[in-house]
Amino acid sequence: MTDHSVDLAIVGSGGGGLIAALAALDAGLKPLIIEKQRFVGGSTAMSGGVVWMPNNPVMLADGVPDSHKAGLEYLDAAVGDIGPASTIARREAFLENGSAMVTMLINKGVKLIRCRGYSDYYDLLPGGHAEGRSIEGIPWDLRQLGEWQDKVNPGMTRSLGLVVTTTELNELPLYTRSLQSFLTSARVFLRTAFARFTGRDLVTNGMSLVGQTLKVVLDSGIPVWLNSPVTDLIVEDGRVVGVEVERDGSPVAVRASRGVLLAAGGFERNAEMRRKFSGDQPNEAQWTVGNLGNTGEVLSAAMALGAKTDLMDEAWWNPLTVKGLQGTTFNVARKLPGTICVNKAAKRFVNESNSYVEFCQAQYAHNSVPCWLIFDDGFRRRYPMTRPRGLNIIHALPGRLEQKWIEDGWITKADTPEELARKIGLDPATLAATIASFNEAAGRGHDPEFGRGLSAYNKVMGDRAHHPNAAIGPLSTPPYYATAIFPSDVGTCGGLITDEHGRVLAEDDHPIPGLYATGNITATVTGRTYPGAGASIANTMAFGFAAARHVAQQEPVATPAAE
Repeated sequence: MTDHSVDLAIVGSGGGGLIAALAALDAGLKPLIIEKQRFVGGSTAMSGGVVWMPNNPVMLADGVPDSHKAGLEYLDAAVGDIGPASTIARREAFLENGSAMVTMLINKGVKLIRCRGYSDYYDLLPGGHAEGRSIEGIPWDLRQLGEWQDKVNPGMTRSLGLVVTTTELNELPLYTRSLQSFLTSARVFLRTAFARFTGRDLVTNGMSLVGQTLKVVLDSGIPVWLNSPVTDLIVEDGRVVGVEVERDGSPVAVRASRGVLLAAGGFERNAEMRRKFSGDQPNEAQWTVGNLGNTGEVLSAAMALGAKTDLMDEAWWNPLTVKGLQGTTFNVARKLPGTICVNKAAKRFVNESNSYVEFCQAQYAHNSVPCWLIFDDGFRRRYPMTRPRGLNIIHALPGRLEQKWIEDGWITKADTPEELARKIGLDPATLAATIASFNEAAGRGHDPEFGRGLSAYNKVMGDRAHHPNAAIGPLSTPPYYATAIFPSDVGTCGGLITDEHGRVLAEDDHPIPGLYATGNITATVTGRTYPGAGASIANTMAFGFAAARHVAQQEPVATPAAE
């Protein structure tokens, strides 16, 4: 086995790993990024690429006021006391390092914009922000990466064939409903067409955030090893001093004089671990759409050293339809007027317009796996059932519900709520009563049972052209339809307990010397709550930044001479 020496060995090339490398270099250290897969970016690149950070410099420069105090107040109200993953010290560190991290990116040339109108998910709570604290990367030409252009993990909108930001994506299903949505959709189509005409490889979402950051990393001379899975941690005298890596089929001992940072993602693709830690949740990784490389072996290696863990049953949940309907608007239809979701008792169980994490948690809590999305023919007539594919919008016109979906059993259709209930195995009288009760208040724009449509978030994710409430409307036009919704996820968010510096804690709450972690391999600072769009990416980037700065303050341990 050959030796390779660095100051900081970073396992994983997602947002946390890339940020840690830049912060370490700024502190005068020699970092190395070690990536298991053939792509850079991990879950960050696959995601919407949004960063939720209170009091961030982008929103402040845009004239949107916020404060550190308000951010803390909101985290206290939204997250609550959930144990060591979200102590006051860690929340303080998240906010302080997060803002400084964003400033670092801007100073290095990464272009970020505010997600206008994308409010906090619980904006009605103390400290909540109705205008939102989320930021994302601009549409960016991936060709700037040169030979690394095809080495960024494909993102969420790559398959759509559209150059669309996360904020704009919400407008596409509503392009016939308001002038604003039409103009936004037109801008997306023109941008996509012009990029194709000029030969640019424009990317948005996580691919923009990762691509821009990766360019800074490469231009700075920071090495990135791809196809290099970590097989074990190197421990000497109780201190983690490096990692064992399989690189190009050969074992390499990467010695790290200052520390090792684990940013290797969660364990959503490991069916055995999901079953072991999911309690009574029926979860064996069968519904995850997370990064294929997130199989948990690095997390297991840290646990074998006695690392403390928490929230291992938790994930970044995201409701999903049956496979045949993925890529349609049914995954977000619950937030639009003319829909409800019911459990196996044929009753509503949650505010359908609230966050995707809360929705799936409610599915597990209320015997709703799967639950049923119910909608009427008014919904079908108002909204497109599928999103545009590239520049072809013919199939994305409102009212086009494919007969194949009904024939294949993905969508169930009936003339009455009672008949629909019988077809999907629910009690007919209960479903009819549920719809009637909902309709009575929904016609006035109210939801006395769950408060749907009260928050700014509910309204911004709804249909602004629908009155009197953008998020709620009755199901009163037959026929009626139903489709199953499952509690999918984009990654686990429980794991190693770390302190405010990103140091991994042992069961006795003392740091394991030399070992740091960030991102989905850790128990997140936001606990069991998703406070706003991009909270998971903010978590990994803020604590990657914090860890690198703390590592730089440590005395080095002796390592063999570098290759």
